[in-house]
Amino acid sequence: MSLNEQLIWLFVLAIPIACIAWTVTHEEVFREPREYCVRYSNESRTLFKRKFFYLFTCEYCFSHYVTIFILILTDFHLLLMDWRGYLLAGFSLVWIANVYMSLYNLIRIDLKKERLLAKKEEESLKS
Repeated sequence: MSLNEQLIWLFVLAIPIACIAWTVTHEEVFREPREYCVRYSNESRTLFKRKFFYLFTCEYCFSHYVTIFILILTDFHLLLMDWRGYLLAGFSLVWIANVYMSLYNLIRIDLKKERLLAKKEEESLKS
């Protein structure tokens, strides 16, 4: 694969990683399992159990596991065709996916802010 193709794959594969990691760790559809994991990550006595359950509540942590799954599924390498290419691809995908999630979060906060300001203005006009 050429360098251009690898870069396209890198930025495209980061999209489903970000989508899956964000959905599992933030969206309402996974609220109950996430609350279960939060409870156990706070209340478990052993370090292993606390860290295991925490992985499902942090988008950064969870994105590593989604990335490993995507790498196995796609056999994507970056720059080198051996195990080092997997490492480079893995950490690059995690980083780009987290940039995507950060941008999404900023856009989402900005939209909420605009909605709240519009609602406040609408209420003041009614009064």
